[in-house]
Amino acid sequence: MRHPVAIIVIAQLFGTSLWFSANSAAEDLMRAWGIGAADIGTLTNAVQLGFILGTLSFAISGLADRFPASRIFAVCAVLGALANAAFALLAQGMTSGMVLRFTVGICLAGVYPLGMKLVVSWVPERAGAALAWLVGMLTLGTALPHGIRLVGGNAPWQAALLVASLLAVLAAILIFRLGDGPHLKRRHDAPPLRLGRVFHTFSIKAFRASALGYFGHQWELYAFWTLTPALVVLAGLAEPGTAELSGLAFAIIGIGAAGCVLGGWWSHRVGSARVAATALALSALCCALYPVAVDLPKMAKIILLLVWGASVVADSPHFSALSARACPPEIVGSALAFQNALGFAITMISIQAGTALLPAWGSPVAWFLLPGPLIGLIGLYPLWKGTRIRD
Repeated sequence: MRHPVAIIVIAQLFGTSLWFSANSAAEDLMRAWGIGAADIGTLTNAVQLGFILGTLSFAISGLADRFPASRIFAVCAVLGALANAAFALLAQGMTSGMVLRFTVGICLAGVYPLGMKLVVSWVPERAGAALAWLVGMLTLGTALPHGIRLVGGNAPWQAALLVASLLAVLAAILIFRLGDGPHLKRRHDAPPLRLGRVFHTFSIKAFRASALGYFGHQWELYAFWTLTPALVVLAGLAEPGTAELSGLAFAIIGIGAAGCVLGGWWSHRVGSARVAATALALSALCCALYPVAVDLPKMAKIILLLVWGASVVADSPHFSALSARACPPEIVGSALAFQNALGFAITMISIQAGTALLPAWGSPVAWFLLPGPLIGLIGLYPLWKGTRIRD
Protein backbone atom coordinates (compact mmCIF):
# COMPACT_ATOMS: atom_id res chain seq x y z
CA MET A 1 0.00 0.00 0.00
CA ARG A 2 1.48 3.36 -1.01
CA HIS A 3 -0.50 5.51 1.40
CA PRO A 4 -1.68 3.35 4.32
CA VAL A 5 -1.97 6.25 6.79
CA ALA A 6 -4.19 8.18 4.38
CA ILE A 7 -6.48 5.17 4.04
CA ILE A 8 -6.66 4.68 7.81
CA VAL A 9 -7.44 8.32 8.60
CA ILE A 10 -10.17 8.48 5.92
CA ALA A 11 -11.68 5.28 7.31
CA GLN A 12 -11.51 6.80 10.80
CA LEU A 13 -13.40 9.86 9.54
CA PHE A 14 -16.13 7.69 8.07
CA GLY A 15 -16.30 5.18 10.93
CA THR A 16 -16.46 7.68 13.77
CA SER A 17 -19.27 9.66 12.12
CA LEU A 18 -21.48 7.18 14.04
CA TRP A 19 -20.40 8.61 17.40
CA PHE A 20 -22.38 11.85 17.62
CA SER A 21 -24.84 11.16 14.80
CA ALA A 22 -27.81 11.29 17.21
CA ASN A 23 -26.62 14.61 18.66
CA SER A 24 -27.04 16.25 15.26
CA ALA A 25 -30.76 15.47 15.60
CA ALA A 26 -31.04 16.64 19.22
CA GLU A 27 -33.73 19.28 18.62
CA ASP A 28 -35.84 16.89 16.51
CA LEU A 29 -35.53 14.10 19.09
CA MET A 30 -36.53 16.42 21.93
CA ARG A 31 -39.66 17.43 20.02
CA ALA A 32 -40.56 13.95 18.74
CA TRP A 33 -39.93 12.05 21.98
CA GLY A 34 -40.80 14.83 24.45
CA ILE A 35 -37.39 14.72 26.12
CA GLY A 36 -35.00 17.38 27.45
CA ALA A 37 -31.34 18.32 27.15
CA ALA A 38 -30.36 15.97 29.99
CA ASP A 39 -31.89 13.06 28.02
CA ILE A 40 -29.68 13.92 25.04
CA GLY A 41 -26.77 13.66 27.47
CA THR A 42 -28.08 10.25 28.51
CA LEU A 43 -28.19 9.07 24.89
CA THR A 44 -24.62 10.29 24.43
CA ASN A 45 -23.57 8.47 27.59
CA ALA A 46 -25.14 5.27 26.29
CA VAL A 47 -22.57 5.42 23.48
CA GLN A 48 -19.81 6.19 25.99
CA LEU A 49 -20.81 3.27 28.24
CA GLY A 50 -20.85 0.87 25.30
CA PHE A 51 -17.44 2.14 24.23
CA ILE A 52 -16.05 1.71 27.75
CA LEU A 53 -17.28 -1.85 28.15
CA GLY A 54 -16.10 -2.71 24.64
CA THR A 55 -12.61 -1.32 25.14
CA LEU A 56 -12.30 -2.96 28.57
CA SER A 57 -13.23 -6.29 27.00
CA PHE A 58 -10.65 -5.86 24.24
CA ALA A 59 -7.98 -4.73 26.71
CA ILE A 60 -8.36 -7.16 29.60
CA SER A 61 -8.91 -10.20 27.36
CA GLY A 62 -6.03 -9.24 25.05
CA LEU A 63 -8.32 -9.61 22.01
CA ALA A 64 -6.97 -6.33 20.60
CA ASP A 65 -3.59 -8.06 20.18
CA ARG A 66 -4.74 -11.62 19.42
CA PHE A 67 -6.43 -10.92 16.08
CA PRO A 68 -5.56 -8.63 13.16
CA ALA A 69 -6.60 -5.07 13.99
CA SER A 70 -7.89 -4.53 10.46
CA ARG A 71 -10.37 -7.41 10.77
CA ILE A 72 -11.65 -6.23 14.15
CA PHE A 73 -12.06 -2.69 12.77
CA ALA A 74 -13.98 -3.88 9.69
CA VAL A 75 -16.40 -6.12 11.59
CA CYS A 76 -17.10 -3.49 14.26
CA ALA A 77 -17.64 -0.72 11.69
CA VAL A 78 -20.29 -2.78 9.87
CA LEU A 79 -22.08 -3.76 13.08
CA GLY A 80 -22.00 -0.14 14.27
CA ALA A 81 -23.48 1.01 10.97
CA LEU A 82 -26.37 -1.44 11.38
CA ALA A 83 -27.08 -0.32 14.97
CA ASN A 84 -26.96 3.35 13.94
CA ALA A 85 -29.37 2.74 11.05
CA ALA A 86 -31.69 0.88 13.40
CA PHE A 87 -31.72 3.91 15.72
CA ALA A 88 -32.76 6.12 12.79
CA LEU A 89 -35.46 3.80 11.51
CA LEU A 90 -36.74 1.78 14.49
CA ALA A 91 -36.16 3.62 17.78
CA GLN A 92 -39.39 4.90 19.33
CA GLY A 93 -38.19 6.48 22.55
CA MET A 94 -35.48 6.60 25.18
CA THR A 95 -35.51 2.89 26.05
CA SER A 96 -34.96 1.52 22.55
CA GLY A 97 -32.81 4.53 21.67
CA MET A 98 -30.42 3.92 24.57
CA VAL A 99 -30.04 0.23 23.71
CA LEU A 100 -29.12 1.02 20.11
CA ARG A 101 -26.76 3.87 21.01
CA PHE A 102 -25.11 1.56 23.56
CA THR A 103 -24.57 -0.98 20.78
CA VAL A 104 -23.00 1.71 18.59
CA GLY A 105 -20.61 2.47 21.45
CA ILE A 106 -19.54 -1.17 21.78
CA CYS A 107 -18.80 -1.26 18.07
CA LEU A 108 -16.79 1.97 18.18
CA ALA A 109 -14.48 0.23 20.67
CA GLY A 110 -13.24 -1.78 17.71
CA VAL A 111 -12.87 1.27 15.48
CA TYR A 112 -11.09 4.05 17.37
CA PRO A 113 -8.42 2.22 19.46
CA LEU A 114 -7.79 -0.32 16.72
CA GLY A 115 -7.39 2.52 14.22
CA MET A 116 -4.63 3.89 16.47
CA LYS A 117 -2.95 0.47 16.58
CA LEU A 118 -3.13 0.24 12.78
CA VAL A 119 -1.34 3.58 12.44
CA VAL A 120 1.44 2.49 14.79
CA SER A 121 1.71 -0.85 12.94
CA TRP A 122 2.40 1.00 9.68
CA VAL A 123 4.51 4.01 10.75
CA PRO A 124 5.78 3.62 14.35
CA GLU A 125 8.59 6.10 13.68
CA ARG A 126 6.04 8.84 12.91
CA ALA A 127 3.41 7.90 15.48
CA GLY A 128 2.84 11.39 16.91
CA ALA A 129 2.24 13.11 13.58
CA ALA A 130 0.30 10.18 12.07
CA LEU A 131 -1.96 9.86 15.11
CA ALA A 132 -2.57 13.60 14.89
CA TRP A 133 -4.13 13.00 11.46
CA LEU A 134 -6.10 10.05 12.85
CA VAL A 135 -7.58 12.00 15.77
CA GLY A 136 -8.18 14.90 13.39
CA MET A 137 -10.38 12.58 11.37
CA LEU A 138 -12.12 11.41 14.55
CA THR A 139 -12.86 15.07 15.23
CA LEU A 140 -14.20 15.66 11.73
CA GLY A 141 -16.19 12.44 12.07
CA THR A 142 -17.73 13.82 15.26
CA ALA A 143 -18.64 17.06 13.47
CA LEU A 144 -19.73 15.36 10.25
CA PRO A 145 -23.39 14.70 11.21
CA HIS A 146 -23.82 18.44 11.87
CA GLY A 147 -22.34 19.11 8.42
CA ILE A 148 -24.61 16.52 6.80
CA ARG A 149 -27.64 18.18 8.38
CA LEU A 150 -26.46 21.59 7.18
CA VAL A 151 -26.08 20.35 3.61
CA GLY A 152 -29.30 18.34 3.79
CA GLY A 153 -31.35 21.42 4.52
CA ASN A 154 -34.92 20.32 5.26
CA ALA A 155 -34.25 16.58 4.93
CA PRO A 156 -35.61 14.41 7.78
CA TRP A 157 -33.24 14.00 10.73
CA GLN A 158 -32.96 10.29 9.98
CA ALA A 159 -31.10 11.08 6.75
CA ALA A 160 -27.96 12.27 8.55
CA LEU A 161 -27.79 9.05 10.57
CA LEU A 162 -28.28 6.85 7.50
CA VAL A 163 -25.52 8.68 5.63
CA ALA A 164 -23.24 8.11 8.63
CA SER A 165 -24.05 4.38 8.50
CA LEU A 166 -23.17 4.20 4.80
CA LEU A 167 -19.87 5.94 5.49
CA ALA A 168 -19.07 3.44 8.26
CA VAL A 169 -19.60 0.53 5.86
CA LEU A 170 -17.24 2.20 3.40
CA ALA A 171 -14.70 2.54 6.24
CA ALA A 172 -14.94 -1.20 6.87
CA ILE A 173 -14.23 -1.97 3.21
CA LEU A 174 -11.20 0.35 3.12
CA ILE A 175 -9.58 -1.15 6.23
CA PHE A 176 -10.40 -4.76 5.31
CA ARG A 177 -8.59 -4.28 2.01
CA LEU A 178 -5.64 -2.50 3.64
CA GLY A 179 -4.82 -5.05 6.33
CA ASP A 180 -2.31 -4.66 9.18
CA GLY A 181 1.12 -3.06 8.92
CA PRO A 182 4.45 -4.91 9.20
CA HIS A 183 5.29 -3.58 12.68
CA LEU A 184 3.99 -4.55 16.15
CA LYS A 185 4.24 -8.25 15.29
CA ARG A 186 4.68 -10.42 18.36
CA ARG A 187 8.26 -11.38 19.21
CA HIS A 188 8.98 -15.06 19.69
CA ASP A 189 10.30 -14.33 23.19
CA ALA A 190 7.38 -12.03 24.17
CA PRO A 191 5.48 -12.99 27.35
CA PRO A 192 2.16 -14.74 26.72
CA LEU A 193 -0.95 -12.58 26.49
CA ARG A 194 -2.30 -13.46 29.92
CA LEU A 195 -5.67 -12.18 31.04
CA GLY A 196 -5.23 -8.78 32.67
CA ARG A 197 -1.57 -8.31 31.69
CA VAL A 198 -2.48 -4.80 30.52
CA PHE A 199 -2.69 -3.65 34.17
CA HIS A 200 1.12 -3.86 34.25
CA THR A 201 1.35 -0.74 32.10
CA PHE A 202 0.45 1.52 35.05
CA SER A 203 3.66 0.47 36.79
CA ILE A 204 5.55 2.27 34.00
CA LYS A 205 6.13 5.88 35.05
CA ALA A 206 5.95 7.38 31.52
CA PHE A 207 2.74 5.52 30.70
CA ARG A 208 1.20 6.60 34.00
CA ALA A 209 2.02 10.28 33.36
CA SER A 210 0.60 10.15 29.85
CA ALA A 211 -2.55 8.38 31.02
CA LEU A 212 -3.16 10.92 33.81
CA GLY A 213 -2.84 13.76 31.31
CA TYR A 214 -5.29 11.96 29.04
CA PHE A 215 -7.82 11.48 31.82
CA GLY A 216 -7.89 15.22 32.58
CA HIS A 217 -8.24 15.95 28.87
CA GLN A 218 -11.18 13.55 28.61
CA TRP A 219 -13.10 15.32 31.40
CA GLU A 220 -13.34 18.35 29.12
CA LEU A 221 -13.36 17.03 25.55
CA TYR A 222 -16.56 15.02 25.09
CA ALA A 223 -18.60 17.21 27.41
CA PHE A 224 -17.49 20.19 25.32
CA TRP A 225 -18.51 18.43 22.09
CA THR A 226 -21.88 17.48 23.61
CA LEU A 227 -22.48 21.02 24.86
CA THR A 228 -21.24 22.81 21.72
CA PRO A 229 -24.70 23.54 20.24
CA ALA A 230 -25.88 24.87 23.63
CA LEU A 231 -22.73 27.00 24.01
CA VAL A 232 -23.40 28.54 20.60
CA VAL A 233 -26.99 29.35 21.60
CA LEU A 234 -25.96 30.71 25.00
CA ALA A 235 -23.48 33.00 23.29
CA GLY A 236 -26.34 34.45 21.21
CA LEU A 237 -24.77 33.26 17.97
CA ALA A 238 -27.68 31.16 16.63
CA GLU A 239 -31.20 30.03 17.41
CA PRO A 240 -32.01 26.39 18.27
CA GLY A 241 -32.80 24.10 15.33
CA THR A 242 -31.44 26.46 12.66
CA ALA A 243 -28.99 25.88 9.82
CA GLU A 244 -26.78 28.55 11.36
CA LEU A 245 -26.52 26.48 14.55
CA SER A 246 -25.59 23.34 12.58
CA GLY A 247 -22.98 25.29 10.63
CA LEU A 248 -21.35 26.82 13.70
CA ALA A 249 -21.39 23.50 15.61
CA PHE A 250 -19.74 21.80 12.62
CA ALA A 251 -17.08 24.53 12.42
CA ILE A 252 -16.32 24.61 16.16
CA ILE A 253 -15.98 20.83 16.48
CA GLY A 254 -14.46 20.30 13.04
CA ILE A 255 -11.68 22.87 13.48
CA GLY A 256 -10.23 20.46 16.00
CA ALA A 257 -8.96 18.49 13.02
CA ALA A 258 -6.79 21.46 12.05
CA GLY A 259 -5.61 21.71 15.67
CA CYS A 260 -4.57 18.05 15.58
CA VAL A 261 -2.68 18.39 12.31
CA LEU A 262 -0.92 21.56 13.46
CA GLY A 263 0.01 19.87 16.73
CA GLY A 264 1.37 16.88 14.82
CA TRP A 265 3.59 19.16 12.74
CA TRP A 266 4.77 21.05 15.82
CA SER A 267 5.59 17.81 17.66
CA HIS A 268 8.50 17.28 15.26
CA ARG A 269 10.08 20.39 16.80
CA VAL A 270 9.18 20.24 20.49
CA GLY A 271 7.90 16.72 21.17
CA SER A 272 4.46 15.30 21.91
CA ALA A 273 4.55 16.10 25.64
CA ARG A 274 4.99 19.84 25.11
CA VAL A 275 2.34 19.94 22.38
CA ALA A 276 -0.13 18.22 24.72
CA ALA A 277 0.73 20.58 27.59
CA THR A 278 0.28 23.66 25.40
CA ALA A 279 -3.11 22.47 24.15
CA LEU A 280 -4.26 21.71 27.70
CA ALA A 281 -3.26 25.20 28.84
CA LEU A 282 -4.98 26.89 25.90
CA SER A 283 -8.25 24.98 26.30
CA ALA A 284 -8.18 25.73 30.05
CA LEU A 285 -7.90 29.43 29.22
CA CYS A 286 -10.91 29.17 26.88
CA CYS A 287 -12.91 27.40 29.61
CA ALA A 288 -12.15 30.22 31.99
CA LEU A 289 -12.94 33.01 29.51
CA TYR A 290 -16.18 31.75 27.91
CA PRO A 291 -18.61 32.67 30.74
CA VAL A 292 -17.25 36.23 30.95
CA ALA A 293 -17.25 36.75 27.17
CA VAL A 294 -21.00 37.30 26.86
CA ASP A 295 -20.61 41.03 26.18
CA LEU A 296 -17.93 40.65 23.53
CA PRO A 297 -18.75 41.34 19.85
CA LYS A 298 -20.20 38.39 17.93
CA MET A 299 -17.01 37.74 15.95
CA ALA A 300 -14.89 37.71 19.13
CA LYS A 301 -17.16 35.05 20.65
CA ILE A 302 -16.96 32.96 17.48
CA ILE A 303 -13.15 33.21 17.51
CA LEU A 304 -13.04 32.16 21.17
CA LEU A 305 -15.17 29.09 20.47
CA LEU A 306 -13.09 28.21 17.41
CA VAL A 307 -9.85 28.45 19.40
CA TRP A 308 -11.44 26.28 22.09
CA GLY A 309 -12.57 23.76 19.48
CA ALA A 310 -9.06 23.62 17.97
CA SER A 311 -7.19 23.28 21.27
CA VAL A 312 -9.55 20.96 23.16
CA VAL A 313 -8.59 17.95 21.02
CA ALA A 314 -5.13 18.90 19.70
CA ASP A 315 -3.50 17.09 22.63
CA SER A 316 -5.38 13.81 22.19
CA PRO A 317 -3.12 12.07 19.62
CA HIS A 318 -0.04 12.88 21.65
CA PHE A 319 -1.31 11.07 24.73
CA SER A 320 -1.76 7.99 22.52
CA ALA A 321 1.71 8.41 20.98
CA LEU A 322 3.34 8.85 24.40
CA SER A 323 1.51 5.85 25.85
CA ALA A 324 2.27 3.62 22.85
CA ARG A 325 5.95 4.56 23.13
CA ALA A 326 6.03 3.81 26.87
CA CYS A 327 4.48 0.33 26.91
CA PRO A 328 5.78 -3.01 25.53
CA PRO A 329 5.05 -3.31 21.78
CA GLU A 330 3.25 -6.65 22.08
CA ILE A 331 0.45 -5.10 24.19
CA VAL A 332 0.08 -1.70 22.49
CA GLY A 333 -3.46 -2.46 21.30
CA SER A 334 -4.59 -3.60 24.75
CA ALA A 335 -2.87 -0.67 26.52
CA LEU A 336 -4.46 1.94 24.26
CA ALA A 337 -7.87 0.27 24.58
CA PHE A 338 -7.53 0.20 28.38
CA GLN A 339 -6.49 3.85 28.52
CA ASN A 340 -9.46 4.72 26.31
CA ALA A 341 -11.84 2.75 28.53
CA LEU A 342 -10.84 4.61 31.69
CA GLY A 343 -10.80 7.97 29.91
CA PHE A 344 -14.28 7.47 28.47
CA ALA A 345 -15.62 6.42 31.88
CA ILE A 346 -14.60 9.91 33.01
CA THR A 347 -16.47 11.46 30.07
CA MET A 348 -19.71 9.86 31.24
CA ILE A 349 -19.55 11.84 34.48
CA SER A 350 -18.76 15.17 32.84
CA ILE A 351 -21.34 14.72 30.05
CA GLN A 352 -24.17 13.73 32.38
CA ALA A 353 -23.38 16.38 34.97
CA GLY A 354 -22.71 19.08 32.37
CA THR A 355 -26.01 18.57 30.54
CA ALA A 356 -27.88 18.38 33.86
CA LEU A 357 -26.30 21.61 35.13
CA LEU A 358 -26.80 23.48 31.86
CA PRO A 359 -30.38 24.77 32.43
CA ALA A 360 -29.54 26.20 35.86
CA TRP A 361 -25.98 27.39 35.24
CA GLY A 362 -26.15 28.70 31.69
CA SER A 363 -22.79 29.86 30.31
CA PRO A 364 -20.83 29.28 33.59
CA VAL A 365 -21.21 25.55 32.86
CA ALA A 366 -17.88 26.02 31.05
CA TRP A 367 -16.21 26.42 34.45
CA PHE A 368 -17.42 22.92 35.31
CA LEU A 369 -15.08 21.64 32.56
CA LEU A 370 -12.06 23.66 33.72
CA PRO A 371 -10.64 21.20 36.30
CA GLY A 372 -10.04 18.65 33.51
CA PRO A 373 -7.27 20.42 31.59
CA LEU A 374 -5.74 21.74 34.82
CA ILE A 375 -5.48 18.25 36.31
CA GLY A 376 -4.20 16.98 32.96
CA LEU A 377 -1.34 19.49 33.05
CA ILE A 378 -0.36 18.33 36.53
CA GLY A 379 -0.49 14.64 35.58
CA LEU A 380 1.57 15.18 32.43
CA TYR A 381 4.18 17.33 34.19
CA PRO A 382 6.90 14.61 34.46
CA LEU A 383 6.92 14.31 30.65
CA TRP A 384 6.87 17.98 29.63
CA LYS A 385 8.87 19.68 32.38
CA GLY A 386 12.21 19.29 30.60
CA THR A 387 11.75 16.93 27.67
CA ARG A 388 13.59 17.60 24.42
CA ILE A 389 12.45 14.43 22.70
CA ARG A 390 11.28 14.96 19.12
CA ASP A 391 8.57 12.87 17.46
